[in-house]
Amino acid sequence: MNVLVLGGSIFLGRHLVDALLEGGHRVTTFARGVHPAPERAGVTRVLGDRTNDLSPLARDGWDAVVDVCGYVPRVVRASVRHLAAAGRYAFVSSISVYDSKQAELDENSPTPALQRETETVDGETYGPLKAACERVVTDGFGERALVFRPGLIVGPFDASDRFTYWVDRGARGGEMLAPAPPERGVQFVDVRDVAAFVVRALEMHLAGTYNVTSEPQDHTFGDVVEAVCRAGNGNARTTWVDERFLEQHGVEPWSELPLWIPESMGEAGFNHVSVARARRDGLTFRPLAATVADTLTWTHTLEPHRTRKAGLDPEREQELLAAWHARHA
Repeated sequence: MNVLVLGGSIFLGRHLVDALLEGGHRVTTFARGVHPAPERAGVTRVLGDRTNDLSPLARDGWDAVVDVCGYVPRVVRASVRHLAAAGRYAFVSSISVYDSKQAELDENSPTPALQRETETVDGETYGPLKAACERVVTDGFGERALVFRPGLIVGPFDASDRFTYWVDRGARGGEMLAPAPPERGVQFVDVRDVAAFVVRALEMHLAGTYNVTSEPQDHTFGDVVEAVCRAGNGNARTTWVDERFLEQHGVEPWSELPLWIPESMGEAGFNHVSVARARRDGLTFRPLAATVADTLTWTHTLEPHRTRKAGLDPEREQELLAAWHARHA
């Protein structure tokens, strides 16, 4: 196939290009060039800003387009119209399109509409904007449209620090704070498994919408903590802290404690997303230990004192642990 990737230099796009090349496909990436991308044989890089000028891109000749960086309907609509002659259009969305207050979610679950006209992407608008982008793609490409709704994507080159925080924390050792209970289920997916499934879906000429994350209850918080501690040579000691204490001390879900969604937020659906359809059509998962080990190896290439985007600062963690132990003295 001759595949155009809109984006393709940071995280999912980077792994997607690798998966396409491994499958013997020709790849062109279209991005602004702001983030460095490795030079790869068989990849043509076209520089441009999709938000205002698609003229550097040929309109036809593409067997498939994969859109990994569409967030605003206006921008996605321009791409859909410019590339209308492409064989297929695959759009990477998110499980954030769902109403997370539902107990269980599948591809037929409602996707709330945007409540106001905006192109500002934030915590409130991200999901509805993605849902609106999905509709632009399906309206434009019909049965030639593919929509992927990943959960939290993790693995090497993940700069969000949401999963990487736990990998780093397990390796650092010492007493580690974790949100109880350890049997709480969590869902996430290795970026390489997402990329492999996207390529498989294109090769099989699949259509429609797919949730792409781990099976519900495949992983618990305890599994994650155990895996990161083992990868970090087992020097970390876990202290499980209850939800009430964390909320009383103003600990921010996801930002300070990634993967943690307290029950009081009423968003349990995000950890009960069905992936039965994708599993039926070939989605596979690598072991959690492999994801953790490979992520840890990648973190060794990073600046050790970089500013992190998520996770507890060591001083903040120590303050919380001291308060927890004082309460239970």
